Parts: sequence; C-alpha cells; structure tokens
Amino acid sequence: MIYIIMGVAGCGKRTSYSLARVLPLISWAGPFTKGITTTHRRTLRKCLVVKHSQIRERSSGCDALVVCSALKRLYRQILLYGSKALTASSSPDQEVPSTSPDVFFLFLHGDYELIYQRMVARKGHYMKADLLRSQFDILEPPLDDENVLSLDIRKSVAEMFVEVEKHIISFKSSPAML
Repeated sequence: MIYIIMGVAGCGKRTSYSLARVLPLISWAGPFTKGITTTHRRTLRKCLVVKHSQIRERSSGCDALVVCSALKRLYRQILLYGSKALTASSSPDQEVPSTSPDVFFLFLHGDYELIYQRMVARKGHYMKADLLRSQFDILEPPLDDENVLSLDIRKSVAEMFVEVEKHIISFKSSPAML
C-alpha cells in the first residue's frame, strides 16, 4: 500500500511524516502555488510523472509513503497513473479510473486562519505565510472516489495516526482486499 500525505503548505505534512517514519519515504514534492506560468505547469507535470515512476519502482509490494501537496485532482491522477492521466485530461473520450486500489491519500485539512497562524509562528521555512492564500485558491479537495482519508488538523498528530491505523485495518480486512 502506498500512502500519499497531501494538503496545503502548513497543514502538517512534514510533522505527520515524522510520526510515521516506520514506512520508507519515496518522495517529497514541495508545494505548488498559483501564478506559475504554462512552462512551469509543464515542468510540474513532468516532475509528477517522474514521481509516479519512482512510486511504482520503489514500492513494489511494500508499504511506502509519499509526501506531496497534490492540490489539484489532475496532480493526484498523475501520481496514480503517470502520463496516462495527462493523455486522458487532454482527450475527453479517454478516461482514467479515479482510484488505484493500492494507493490512498491522507488529506490533511484545516481552515485558513489556523494554518496561517501556524505558518506565521514557524521560523526558517521556505514557504512564507503570505503565499498560503494561493494554495487555498487552487486547492481541489479530493473527492470520495479518490481513495482518500480526510484528517482534521485540529486533532493531534497522535489522534490522526490512530485514525489512519483504523482506516488501514478496516481497508485491509475489507472483502475487496481479501
């Protein structure tokens, strides 16, 4: 199983990963913000295709972790399906399945004010608090059909970890996995 921790800058992706270090970290992809050019978007998509390949190569049969903002549905599709997602997004008659049974997203979500206050309080981070609004502006929260577990960041990391454990146990014991 591959777990992708996702959400806007400041939501706690790095903190969540530090609790879950029992899994190998395949990839860390930094945040992506509004205002990037078409060239930057192309570069971003190519990087996500590479991340997709890394996920598939390094995880073969093992549980692994990926940390990535994955703010847009297309970005999540690329992480799941690589360049096939790009082909499908440019051609309406081609459809990529919305989920991959061996991958699920852990969506760390919270309101703007809470995350903004966290970002203002942290020191030495490359992502400045004044860029947070752009993250919320482009965020396309994952839908249920995307194999997602939404985690409210008002909870402690330990509480979220328990939620994830319960979800994993439930998922692995479901008839689809047997």
